[in-house]
Amino acid sequence: MLLVLPSSILLAFLTALDILFHKCHLPQSGATANVKTFTAWCNSHLRKAGTQIENIEEDFRDGLKLMLLLEVISGERLAKPERGKMRVHKISNVNKALDFIASKGVKLVSIGAEEIVDGNVKMTLGMIWTIILRFAIQDISVEETSAKEGLLLWCQRKTAPYKNVNIQNFHISWKDGLGFCALIHRHRPELIDYGKLRKDDPLTNLNTAFDVAEKYLDIPKMLDAEDIVGTARPDEKAIMTYVSSFYHAFSGAQKAETAANRICKVLAVNQENEQLMEDYEKLASDLLEWIRRTIPWLENRAPENTMQAMQQKLEDFRDYRRLHKPPKVQEKCQLEINFNTLQTKLRLSNRPAFMPSEGKMVSDINNAWGGLEQAEKGYEEWLLNEIRRLERLDHLAEKFRQKASIHESWTDGKEAMLQQKDYETATLSEIKALLKKHEAFESDLAAHQDRVEQIAAIAQELNELDYYDSPSVNARCQKICDQWDNLGALTQKRREALERTEKLLETIDQLYLEYAKRAAPFNNWMEGAMEDLQDTFIVHTIEEIQGLTTAHEQFKATLPDADKERQAILGIHNEVSKIVQTYHVNMAGTNPYTTITPHEINGKWEHVRQLVPRRDQALMEEHARQQQNERLRKQFGAQANVIGPWIQTKMEEIGRISIEMHGTLEDQLNHLRQYEKSIVNYKPKIDQLEGDHQLIQEALIFDNKHTNYTMEHIRVGWEQLLTTIARTINEVENQILTRDAKGISQEQMNEFRASFNHFDRKKTGMMDCEDFRACLISMGYNMGEAEFARIMSIVDPNRLGVVTFQAFIDFMSRETADTDTADQVMASFKILAGDKNYITVDELRRELPPDQAEYCIARMAPYTGRDAVPGALDYMSFSTALYGESDL
Repeated sequence: MLLVLPSSILLAFLTALDILFHKCHLPQSGATANVKTFTAWCNSHLRKAGTQIENIEEDFRDGLKLMLLLEVISGERLAKPERGKMRVHKISNVNKALDFIASKGVKLVSIGAEEIVDGNVKMTLGMIWTIILRFAIQDISVEETSAKEGLLLWCQRKTAPYKNVNIQNFHISWKDGLGFCALIHRHRPELIDYGKLRKDDPLTNLNTAFDVAEKYLDIPKMLDAEDIVGTARPDEKAIMTYVSSFYHAFSGAQKAETAANRICKVLAVNQENEQLMEDYEKLASDLLEWIRRTIPWLENRAPENTMQAMQQKLEDFRDYRRLHKPPKVQEKCQLEINFNTLQTKLRLSNRPAFMPSEGKMVSDINNAWGGLEQAEKGYEEWLLNEIRRLERLDHLAEKFRQKASIHESWTDGKEAMLQQKDYETATLSEIKALLKKHEAFESDLAAHQDRVEQIAAIAQELNELDYYDSPSVNARCQKICDQWDNLGALTQKRREALERTEKLLETIDQLYLEYAKRAAPFNNWMEGAMEDLQDTFIVHTIEEIQGLTTAHEQFKATLPDADKERQAILGIHNEVSKIVQTYHVNMAGTNPYTTITPHEINGKWEHVRQLVPRRDQALMEEHARQQQNERLRKQFGAQANVIGPWIQTKMEEIGRISIEMHGTLEDQLNHLRQYEKSIVNYKPKIDQLEGDHQLIQEALIFDNKHTNYTMEHIRVGWEQLLTTIARTINEVENQILTRDAKGISQEQMNEFRASFNHFDRKKTGMMDCEDFRACLISMGYNMGEAEFARIMSIVDPNRLGVVTFQAFIDFMSRETADTDTADQVMASFKILAGDKNYITVDELRRELPPDQAEYCIARMAPYTGRDAVPGALDYMSFSTALYGESDL
């Protein structure tokens, strides 16, 4: 642990060491340098009181000038001095000075008033150095460092820009004189032409700095250039004393620099805040202007006539949402962040809060943004409604065009047909045919009445919805209506003409009509039957194929009635043929009511009869395949329903074994290994189930109602079972290793397991932090948060928040077991070495087994102590490395 001492105690300690060092080891040259430097330093202050000293060891003996010096450098009044010439008066004055020094927190070690009065030069110099440290150096503070370190840091910072100057100490770093010149040039560049100085001319550099300092900076010459250059290591105290005079001489400039820095810092904060204000105002103005320009666009409800135009508006709106608005959302967010940041900075710097321009407050931005959102919502609803309206219009217009085109195609030529006079020269049969054809036309005409009404209704709706092309729609609708009225009139006129010959060929006509009415549905039935019989079926269960078979049997049951209907239809056709032959009717054409011929009916009927047995065969084959699939399902389900619960039961049993305590760890390990063997012996059943699963996949069976287990479930459960038993065995093996390595008894292991199981309240095989804390408390641990955090870092290095049993055992073994240490191993080696600090190769080979002796010889470093002998090895560093305290 690093002990941090107060500066006053540290200064007293350093002073005592300094004085002790000077008593025993101060060379004459150092003392001479100190005498000269300290004399000059004292005179630089005493001359402020109009006096000075000539001989430092003599002039302070009566204590008067010593007290005066302390009053000058401290600015305080000391006790009234004694003016007598006797020794007791002198001692009294010196004691007053020493008491004043002590009152400033400086402990004077081995410095007494008698020694100063007796003119002891070393004690006098020690006292003066203590005064210099306390009043000239201790108060120096640079970036949280003080005294010597602060003065050194100040010198380094001031001379950093100068080449060939590297201040690292208060002796050889100043020997070339460039350090003194750099200090002067840094603060008074007009006094020294630094560029002309040379590192290889230290006398010139030193004399230049000393002369300039004395002449222009009122710093007395405390050192001789020749003494510094001629000494391998200049006296540190003399250099520190002299350099401290430079520090105090330039302290005014330092204060000005500090003041300037403070002003710059304040101004920088103000400038930054003003910039943030300007940025906020600009960003707010830009955002409000964008909102002002965008809202009218969103409020524009001018409709478009075409879907394409409205789709373009919708696409523009989407571009606005996708491209234009997101950056503005970010700007709005950044605006609020900038505002909050600015207010925080103003508050922290004791500035008044920022008040944006009128209308640019954050609330104003939010209100404007709310208006934008409202306009955006309304615009989107209007766009969708308009698109739905135009979709409806386009749909109606397209529907109108389709129906109109169909109607116009149907009416094409109908007027010319109705105006024919063919009935005037027609035979009876022709008249009958024309009459029936006319009746069929009237039926067709009536059927088209709905279409005409729909066309008119659609046209009316297009007008009501303000369709842009309504004039053309109205014109076309009017033309259709006029034509329809004309067709009605022509139809009525032709019927009146045909009714006059209505009796002609009535029987044939009736038979033709009857044939057509019955042949059409029968033909449709046969086409549907052929389609159903040839339809490809895909089934996955036996119930589905049974349903198809039942439907097919029902269809076959209808075939006799269908055959009777076929014979009846053919009978009608035969009756017509009989009438034609009997009455020699001129049959110039075919049946006017249908194009279905008896030949077509017989051909389709024969095709149906051929398809029925084919369908029977296909259904039988599929039924057999589904039966096989069902057997596969049951076979797989029966095995899976046994294996799945077996795996789950084994997992639960392993969990209980890992928690419960029965016998020794070796007994548990043997039990687990026998358990593992029984599990592995179960593998053939898994393989058999895999084979059944492969058959199911090859048969393309995708579901199985006989089990909830899939092969994937069984595989995952089997792998987890093997992993769990292997992990449990490994945990017990680790517990055995821990027990044997740490010397833990079986009773302790049982106690650890009992404690762990008791506090594993969730029975997961792990304790959470609170359970672990309760466990430790129950075992007698008294710890705070820091100690508990340390223990948790040991048992839970990955910070998962849980403690496993193995981690618990490792921790408890470290807490309870007697382990070797590096010191114990080192002491053992020392015994083998005969109490020497090293051990030889022969001793290692004599005392240790061969393999362990060679192991040590290969890794021990040679011993390098003063008492080393050939072949000596360092067993101390080797012992430390064994425990990770250093590298082997």
